[in-house]
This record gives sequence, C-alpha cells and structure tokens, in this order.
Amino acid sequence: MAPIQTDNLRIAELRPLPAPADLAREIPRDDAISQTVTDCRQAVRDILAGRDDRLLVVVGPCSIHDPKSALEYAQRLTELRQRLADRLEIVMRVYFEKPRTTVGWKGLINDPHLDGSGRIEEGLPLARRLLLQINQLGLPAATEFLDPIMPQYFADLIAWGAIGARTTESQIHRQLASGLSCPVGFKNGTDGGVQVALDAIRSARSSHSFPAITAEGRAAIATTTGNPDCHVVLRGGNKGPNFSPAHIDQLAASAAKDGIDPGIVVDASHANSGKDPERQPEVIADIAARIREGETRIRGVMLESHLVGGRQDQVPGQPLTYGQSITDGCLGWERTVEVLELLAETAGSRLQQAA
Repeated sequence: MAPIQTDNLRIAELRPLPAPADLAREIPRDDAISQTVTDCRQAVRDILAGRDDRLLVVVGPCSIHDPKSALEYAQRLTELRQRLADRLEIVMRVYFEKPRTTVGWKGLINDPHLDGSGRIEEGLPLARRLLLQINQLGLPAATEFLDPIMPQYFADLIAWGAIGARTTESQIHRQLASGLSCPVGFKNGTDGGVQVALDAIRSARSSHSFPAITAEGRAAIATTTGNPDCHVVLRGGNKGPNFSPAHIDQLAASAAKDGIDPGIVVDASHANSGKDPERQPEVIADIAARIREGETRIRGVMLESHLVGGRQDQVPGQPLTYGQSITDGCLGWERTVEVLELLAETAGSRLQQAA
C-alpha cells in the first residue's frame, strides 16, 4: 500500500535557484560600486538624523519592467545627481517586487518576461546586473524589500530600502529590516496611521533571531544586532493625504513619546497625490514652501517618475510604449527635472538658514 501523501499537494513544480553567493560571484560588484553604496548609505543616515541639511530624494519608476529604459533613465538621473549634489542626495528608485492587493504582475524578479511564466531564476540575475550598471554610473539605488529571501541576492547593491504599507506591520519584515545593512523607511499603514510605522522602527532597532538562508543557500538561524537607521515614510492612506502640518505635528509628537526621531520622508505619490501622478508636483511645492519657512522635520521626499508620464496596460500582441510604467502612473521626465530643481532651490535655502 502506497503511503498517504500529506505535503506538496498544491505544488505544481519546484525549480532550483542559484545560491546567493553563486550569483554574486557570477555578477560581482567592484570597489567603486561598493564605495558608491557605502557613501550614499552614510549620507542618508546623516540627512535623516539632521546632521546634513540637504534633502534626500528617492525618485524613479514605480517598478522596473524594462532594464533598457531603466538604464536610460538612470543615465539621465546621474547628470542631475551630479549637478544638484550640493543640495540633494538623489537615489534612484529601482523596484523589482510589487505587492498585489489580489493578483497581478509581481515585478521583474518574479516575472521578467511579463507573461506569467514566473522565471525567477532569470529575473534575479537580470535585476542584479541592472543594479550593477546603475551603481557603475555613480548613482545609488533604492528598493522595496518584499520577499524575505530576495535581499540575499542583491541587498549589497542597495543604499536605501523601504518596507511597504502592506508589510510594515509584518513581524517578518521588521525582523528583516533589523538585519539589513542600509537605512530603511517604514511606510505608514494603508489607513494612513503612523503608529504601526513607529512600532516597526522600535522593533527593527532591536535584535532578533529568525529562520533565514545563508549566502550559500542553506537554512540557518539569523541573529541580528538591530538597525538604528530606520525612519517613517508618509504615503497617505484610505482617508487621504497625511503630509499636512497637522499630520507632521502629530507624527512628531507620537514619535517623541516613543523616544524616536522619525526622520520624516514624504512620498508624493500614492494617496498623498490622490493616485494622480500629475499632482505630485503640487505635493512637492507644498512641502518646499514649508521647508523655506523653517520646517526641519521633513528630511526627504519620494517621487514616481519615468521617461514618459502616465501608465499603460499590457495588451497581448501590442508593443509597450518605451519608458512608460506598467504599474502606477509616473511623472514624465521633463516635469521630474522641474521638481528636482525646485527641491534643490529649497534645500539651498535650508542650508543658508543653517549656516
């Protein structure tokens, strides 16, 4: 009599992945890239802690679906980063994983062919290679950490990381953040509430032990020392925007009770712009005006931006518009330049006030 099967009853296929160390050897970083990552991490720490009066700007596509257009965007952004470096610390948004409310395209790593084939073994090297190319320009990269295994494959190339609104309350992601080597921003909850993000910061600052995998791909127990470089990202919520002066005051008061400097970063997209990418400049203009009036608690902003504004749907048999998002709508390149120049002017006034 055959044994009764009780496991893997709903697993259609298991395919091997390379060990993280094998992928890193195949697609290695050099000392110049390591220096780019290290220098930016320190700059972000200093800005978030108020030791550097420049502004942190995390800007780029909602998600990466086409490495070619992403690299062209990175080349353009590198010129802006260099020109505005005395006032802004610009980091490119390079998001490979997309959390879905129900179902949908999960990002370049999970589905690099955009066809539901799930060729993660091809998406991982594609993502790592693109991160190398971006960092080789001298442009540091930011990403959202979603799957707890994936950071082993590319976190060494990330200067700033985010934990999204859907996962900020997750114990797994708080543990993950406690062991990451980069500064991490926790977004407020989907309802707009900030306490979950403050709780996440306190948790991630602590030591944790949890199951993980080693660089060689073996199961292990990871014990972390805690991450002191965590902060809050305001992205609005179901009730609307949450970056008004009253919201900032409330967040600062709640953070003070918890003994936290929240190092506030405002995400100009999502609910803060009513999910309308063309309203992102309005959010930035509001923030800029307040900074010029002396607001020091807002230390950075986030923008969703691509070569071509708006978004597009995938239509079978039809080519995609080059440089346009297939997930959330983005601000086009020309308006992005205008927004970054406004932020640089604003940061310049902050620097003059601090002098």
